Amino acid sequence: MKKISALLFVALLSASALAQTLPAGTALKVKLDKTLTSFASKSGDAFSGRITEAVMLDGKTVVPIGATVQGRVTKVNEPRRIAGKPTIGILPQALIMPNGDRFTLDATLVDTNRRQGTDVNEEGQFKGPGHDGRDLAEVGLGTGTGMMIGGLAGGGKGLLIGGTIGATATIAHWLGQRRSAMLPAGTELVMELDRPLSMTASAASAGQ
Repeated sequence: MKKISALLFVALLSASALAQTLPAGTALKVKLDKTLTSFASKSGDAFSGRITEAVMLDGKTVVPIGATVQGRVTKVNEPRRIAGKPTIGILPQALIMPNGDRFTLDATLVDTNRRQGTDVNEEGQFKGPGHDGRDLAEVGLGTGTGMMIGGLAGGGKGLLIGGTIGATATIAHWLGQRRSAMLPAGTELVMELDRPLSMTASAASAGQ
């Protein structure tokens, strides 16, 4: 009887050691495996990345470097208007450990190492730089140049016609310039858990 109790105690102790839960808000730092762009990627495309910084809990490694995060692209948008920014939305779905254990992941992208006018909104969508103040200045310059040429050619009426032609040509040129959102391979992504992640054998089995 004592032997059975001892074995039960050891089993419970082992189960307790294996039952590790990462709290909501835990950050996962991931390096993207393949490039995602707003002009080539499509909603539903798969993406993956590798953990670059071990996730610790109570001084112990819970998620090691090299573990894989997998998910899918949820939104791709590349506007060709002054308003709006090119967008790539991604949804992390699974965490795969080096030993093959797979856990369902509920997380959101919160940051990247991409700068130059890019950002990540509250929905976890990466926003490209889009068109900026220089584009608007270019439109204004094109309009002014057209008005000057039109005025020299035809007076007041020429000013109006020239301004219209100049603006049309400049805006057409502006619309032809691609402003895309791009996450190149190797981009560092920071994701945060939306819900606690139970790192147990049973959770791994359920996720497979």
